[in-house]
Amino acid sequence: MNKLLPEWHPQWGVMIAWPHHDTDWVEILHDAEATYRALACAILSCENLLVLCRDDDHEKHIREQLTQTGANLANLHTQQRAYNDTWARDFGPITIHRDQQPVLLDFTFNGWGGKFLADSDNAVTQSLTWKAPVETVNIILEGGSIEINDSGLLLTTSACLLNTNRNAALSQTDIETLLREKFGVRDFLWLHHGDLQGDDTDAHIDTLARFCNESTIAYVQCTDESDSHFADLRAMEEELQQLAAQHQLTLVPLPMADAAYDEDGERLPATYANFLIMNGAVLMPTYGTDKDALALSQAQLAFPDKRIVGVPCLPLIHQHGSLHCVTMQLPEGVL
Repeated sequence: MNKLLPEWHPQWGVMIAWPHHDTDWVEILHDAEATYRALACAILSCENLLVLCRDDDHEKHIREQLTQTGANLANLHTQQRAYNDTWARDFGPITIHRDQQPVLLDFTFNGWGGKFLADSDNAVTQSLTWKAPVETVNIILEGGSIEINDSGLLLTTSACLLNTNRNAALSQTDIETLLREKFGVRDFLWLHHGDLQGDDTDAHIDTLARFCNESTIAYVQCTDESDSHFADLRAMEEELQQLAAQHQLTLVPLPMADAAYDEDGERLPATYANFLIMNGAVLMPTYGTDKDALALSQAQLAFPDKRIVGVPCLPLIHQHGSLHCVTMQLPEGVL
């Protein structure tokens, strides 16, 4: 019997891929690395961190940066590999338990429906050195597109999982059948509304609504009727309310992040739902606005027993992702 592990399952650590000059971060590499330093330090203070890097010089550079910040390098682990970009959530391994032992599932990553080159990213999981076995699953699926609790309720969006740029030959029934088998899903919570401008992922669930524990979902709430997201996010909220009533779930609203724009005036997908749950803390993206304080306080309501740590993530949304997107938790027994 397979069981997809919720994010709060006890972790060995977290995996990230450090940006470099041959990734899309090149034009804002200095700012991006500042975020990665803050993120790495926060993770290393709680648990292990596996950093992917390109070569010896890059690894030395990363270690020097983290040494300067006073990070706990005893928890730092590195592996040198090629990668197109740094969105570890979507090309990293997805861990299940089978007979109480971890197994890493390696799904195909196609750059969110062929939008970006992803050949090296797609090869990463098979190439890394693991303690647990790795199994290839020949369908397209990204880690950011699914959320699950401990009893097998899987939360996702139809805009992503049913998009023809992923698995055009598979129907909703086909996908549900496969994920019941691979993940031990008991029931599907489909959202048919909710999307952020500037999001390349076709509405990944981790930008919109997240399981915080067995019975709590935190979600993005838009209360500004003048915001272009208002109608769709209000419809998503109504869907969540119906699902919550059906499955005895508690909803915790997170504020809609203040609008941020790139140099061409295009809106960026800032979201407070893109947090990372770890053993002793929850890392929350912050964007340098007054909304940050409200987001952190709402997160504390959703995670009363965990420390909430804000990590400045404004540079990350300039490449259309945030904190959760660049990380992948690794449960105990994986490394």
